[in-house]
Amino acid sequence: MMDIKLDPSRDDLPLMANTNHILVKHYVLDLDIDFECQVIEGTIVLFFEDGDRLKQWSSSSKETCQMESNEACTLRTLKPCHIPATNASSSSSKMGYNNFEICSKADKDISDKDGNHDNQEQASGISISKYCCDTENHGREEFLLVLDCCDLSVLKVEEVDVAAVLGIEKFTRSPKLTAISKELRNEMVRELVTLPADRWREQFDYFARCSQAPSCGELFFDTDTWSLRIRKTGAQTATDFPHAIRIWYKTKPEGRSVTWTSDQCGRYVDVCSHMDYPCRFQSASASTQEIIPHRVFAPLCLKDVCQGTLLPLIPLCLSAAHSVLGTHPFSRLDILIIPANFPSLGMASPHIIFLSQSTLTGMSHLCGTRLCHEIAHAWFGLAIGAQDWTEEWLSEGFATHLEDVIWAEAQQLSVYEAHEHQELRACLRWHRLQDELQNSLEEMQVLRPRKEKTGHVSDSGASVVKHGLNPEKTFMQVHYLKGYFLLRFLARTLGDETYFSFLRKFVHMFHGQLILSQNFLEMLLENIPEEKRQELSVENIFRDWLESSGIPKPLQTDRQAGAECRLVRQVDAEVTKWIQVNRRPRKRKRGEQEEVFEKLLPDQLILLLEQLLQEKTLNLRTLQSLQRTYSLHKHDAEVRHRWCELVIKHKYSKAYKHVERFLQEDQAMGVYLYGELMVSENAQQQQLAHRCFALTKEQMDRSSAQVVAEMLF
Repeated sequence: MMDIKLDPSRDDLPLMANTNHILVKHYVLDLDIDFECQVIEGTIVLFFEDGDRLKQWSSSSKETCQMESNEACTLRTLKPCHIPATNASSSSSKMGYNNFEICSKADKDISDKDGNHDNQEQASGISISKYCCDTENHGREEFLLVLDCCDLSVLKVEEVDVAAVLGIEKFTRSPKLTAISKELRNEMVRELVTLPADRWREQFDYFARCSQAPSCGELFFDTDTWSLRIRKTGAQTATDFPHAIRIWYKTKPEGRSVTWTSDQCGRYVDVCSHMDYPCRFQSASASTQEIIPHRVFAPLCLKDVCQGTLLPLIPLCLSAAHSVLGTHPFSRLDILIIPANFPSLGMASPHIIFLSQSTLTGMSHLCGTRLCHEIAHAWFGLAIGAQDWTEEWLSEGFATHLEDVIWAEAQQLSVYEAHEHQELRACLRWHRLQDELQNSLEEMQVLRPRKEKTGHVSDSGASVVKHGLNPEKTFMQVHYLKGYFLLRFLARTLGDETYFSFLRKFVHMFHGQLILSQNFLEMLLENIPEEKRQELSVENIFRDWLESSGIPKPLQTDRQAGAECRLVRQVDAEVTKWIQVNRRPRKRKRGEQEEVFEKLLPDQLILLLEQLLQEKTLNLRTLQSLQRTYSLHKHDAEVRHRWCELVIKHKYSKAYKHVERFLQEDQAMGVYLYGELMVSENAQQQQLAHRCFALTKEQMDRSSAQVVAEMLF
């Protein structure tokens, strides 16, 4: 049983895996996808390293990289997963792209609604002891492998006979293979997972071959809501437990871990293959590669806009990121354009960025900044991860701060221009942070909610993610914004040149590791000259920035973020003109000239609209003139969102079509607008909200749909 009693509240996500005892070092997937039934089914083969080596590894690295999740985490070496191509020799595929197995909703498998076969009839008839204690083993407690998973139907778990792989005997110290034993199989896997980096091709080849090896016996298992628990009779320690296992499983159409939708053309996309790679931080040639190979995958209906907007930006942003941070952690980049119902504007994973179709509208500004944000995650979030998932700022705060720097470099702005643009965006984020802090619970505003317990796990490695299941957290940006302002504060304290030089050093030191806030802060403070430290210390930063709600104390003295910026002052002047226009009578006086408005950048337009939103009334003539002057309905999603807010606030019915379009085509950003439509208590607006929700709710992200439904009903 687990060595920690977890009783998470409704909004806490439990991480049950006993990663301090045994760690997944590599995995191989072999999956079939049934699009009609919305089920992914197949196998995953896991290769383990047991606790004895983990303790040695952790000790030698001074615990800078605790084993917090069952993902590959190796000291200064990235270990990618290998996904074999599905073919007749390696898969029992029955449901390909051109040969669907059609089934109606009534035909969908309902035998596994609870996701727990417990090795009973559906799983080869093997029974399971809920207490994982084999009575034939004299009541001695056996080792229990715990894996994090949610809403999976596990069909079978078996030990993989790696000894059956031709040539595998080279990975054993035994001179001759006279008898195959569990110890010998484990020794083979142990040697395989610890091969040096220069033998990565050979290692990957044997991982793939071992994944196709036959079974040498089924294992006992059971499942609950958040985990899969596996044991083997007689295996009382992690060292004894099989080091290579195969799990047969399937997802559920209603499962929370996978969301199904059609692409923007209503069709399905072919599967592409992926390449292997070694650790690039150790490669001299990789360190000079400014632009890694890249591809874009998009539906045909978005092909032209991708070629015109996105494709020209990718090499510019990749080169800029390299100039700021150094070696690209990954050897190539694929970008997938995702449908409107994806719950954010983007997401990064190794080798791939998911980019919302909402970033492609208007000019290239939103697309460029979001692309830079996701590219930054290759370093902060992927190559370096948070040991404790409650410290989300270590990923999002860094990416938010870096997106401005990388985007300025990509546009080849001068030092002055870059400073102006960054101050403008700081002003926007200051307003955004104030709004968020005024409209959220204090406990949700803390970047380090577990405080002194941050990074603490049970002896097995289990823990919880504070507020991990709270749907409100999905729509909050406090970890982006407070993290951004902390890093901006530190960069200004050191000076940009010193700070970014340190950042490259930090990446070189910690890539491939999971870190805590103090790992970053302690190394940073060591690089700050004594005369610049002022009152900076890890403890003070924890207190002021990471463990307090509200505006951080050092930021309270910086309330005029962007006030000295020329671009901000220009917006202030334009706002004054619009207020004057709004106050004029319908008919102008003879000889009175119309106001001449300046052309504004997208970020300036956002600031302009946000300031006009503070006005109690704007008449219809002013709103018509605003729309005509800036062609607001043709801009990017960020600008159009503010325009929709103005339309709703002032009940500008002629522009309701713009709101309807936004709620259907930009769902990731539209949740707030539903609330505004309902709060207005205007029958026409409420009907609009209900109509749009009825059209989109079936494909909407579950968390978004839940929040919207609570607003509407």
